Amino acid sequence: MDGVPPLIDQYSHGAVHGELGLGSFESHLAGAVGAHGPAPAGTSYFDSFTGLAIRRWCPPLLGLEPHCPPACYLARRREVGAYQAGRLLLRGSGIGTFLLEAGTPSELTSATEMATAAEARAHEVVRLEPLAEQVADTSGSVDSFIGNTAEALYAAGQHATAFASGAGYCDGHAPEAGEVRRAADRWLRARRPGDRLTEPALVRHLLWSAVATGLPVQLHCPDPQRLAAFLRATTGIGSDLVLLPAAPHHRRAAQLAAAHAHVYADTGPHPEETLPHAPFGKLLFSSGARGLPELYVTGARFFLRAMERLVREWTGEGVCGPEDGRRITGMIASGTARRVYRLGAETA
Repeated sequence: MDGVPPLIDQYSHGAVHGELGLGSFESHLAGAVGAHGPAPAGTSYFDSFTGLAIRRWCPPLLGLEPHCPPACYLARRREVGAYQAGRLLLRGSGIGTFLLEAGTPSELTSATEMATAAEARAHEVVRLEPLAEQVADTSGSVDSFIGNTAEALYAAGQHATAFASGAGYCDGHAPEAGEVRRAADRWLRARRPGDRLTEPALVRHLLWSAVATGLPVQLHCPDPQRLAAFLRATTGIGSDLVLLPAAPHHRRAAQLAAAHAHVYADTGPHPEETLPHAPFGKLLFSSGARGLPELYVTGARFFLRAMERLVREWTGEGVCGPEDGRRITGMIASGTARRVYRLGAETA
């Protein structure tokens, strides 16, 4: 879309290292389309909307014609080499700044590696639950766990751009110290190395502690309505909250963002569903990409094409002029993220 600055991708996990054969590429593509197991006999996960989008927008970045057969595309990918193919795809995505969730598996690029490969900016977002799990691995008592968690959260806040949590529910009150101690004791006694943090009181404690730092906090919430009391209670504290809901809850997330000055929402894959429900300055783009660098390309293209169609419709009906359309798109594409995550005027 002409006149739109490089995108700021507010949420993703990084890209894979190394070569990908048909089977491993299909495995990553299956995850992207929400599928499990092999594709039905005689088909491929390229036979999906995401697969079609990869075949449309990624081959030209590797010197091929759009819509080339999957086997031809993967052969070209191997010919170019995984590292160079990743560089070409990421640099052709139109994304100028990446916010990557830290602590992702080692087979995925770190923020530093992503910045180099994409020739862009990259920042870390620290997920709270894995942070506490790492602390638990080296803490021998409840007191040391609580103290070390506080220290780890403070240390992370010195370099992180934001925190993130998968809390599906949080009420309007921070848990009391005794409740936190009892929850920590229950979890540490039952826990084995590698177990995920699922103790609700500890998750709430982490969330309130992160808000107290003043950094933005991303909330990966299947249904954002379950966080409504928490959103109300954190008004005026000084930390912005960004809702990243699961489908089909993007519209409700936009409505909650409109209702609270410190709350923002991800536009999701269909911005036309969220724009009518919140001021444009409360919405942000993300690709949600994980694994395949192609998913950064398709995520950016889906967003820009959707915005282009919407702006064309609005200008055709006289709702806004072309300049307003470009300004609104730029706001959601990068402007609001730059403000919320305090990225200044940085450009790739």
